[in-house]
Amino acid sequence: MQLAVRESGGGARTAVLIHGIMSDSRAWHRVTAELESHDFRVLAVDLAGHGRSPRARRYSPAAWADDVVETLAPLLEGPPDLVMGHSLGALVASLVADELAPRAAIYVDPAFSFPRGIRGVAYKLAFAIAPRPPRSALVRMNPKWSAVDVDIELATLRDWDKRTVLGFADTRPLVPPVRLVAPTLVVLAEKSLLITARVASQLRHQGMTVKTLRGTGHTVFRDDHGGFMEAVVTWLRGIAPLTVSDVAAVRSRA
Repeated sequence: MQLAVRESGGGARTAVLIHGIMSDSRAWHRVTAELESHDFRVLAVDLAGHGRSPRARRYSPAAWADDVVETLAPLLEGPPDLVMGHSLGALVASLVADELAPRAAIYVDPAFSFPRGIRGVAYKLAFAIAPRPPRSALVRMNPKWSAVDVDIELATLRDWDKRTVLGFADTRPLVPPVRLVAPTLVVLAEKSLLITARVASQLRHQGMTVKTLRGTGHTVFRDDHGGFMEAVVTWLRGIAPLTVSDVAAVRSRA
């Protein structure tokens, strides 16, 4: 399936961004602007059932990843320099990385596991039957979000196909990557909904760099955009050097 793609920036490096469930490429607007300033061309996709992309008969992590690879292959001249995903998008990004072999990968509070038992059932029911929240509820639940991000969330929820939750009916595919295909950074919320201490330890054992941002919820890059970008740019500088002014610029906006 051909997906909608927001392409921006004209840098020498390419970054692929994959959003989480209920969201779309608009959620990355501040991250996109920062990456463009660091010489990235950004390709942010809308997964099937989200944003401007078509709806699908069936949804699954593997199908979402296949769509991303099929859509981006004609837009890439070689391996992307960075693949980044959030939540569901991080799981999809890990599958995409197996195919596209990026030079670096960043997974933000990734869906590499799912709560078990009653808690897991409650999560599924919440996704499936909860009404779309009004603006007041979004502000109350996410006090650190900017007004722009609240508006974007409301818009993306209107464009979201609720049937995408069926892609999680079977939670067995929600697992960490089997192998490390590139230097990898995992950025976790302080109280991650998906990644337990045991799973975080497993990710470190696989060779991933795992960083937790204090005071953040699941949408880490909205709760602490400055801290998130500083973590990202500092880590990227370590694997593919950026200038000192790059890091200073991010810190000045924190």
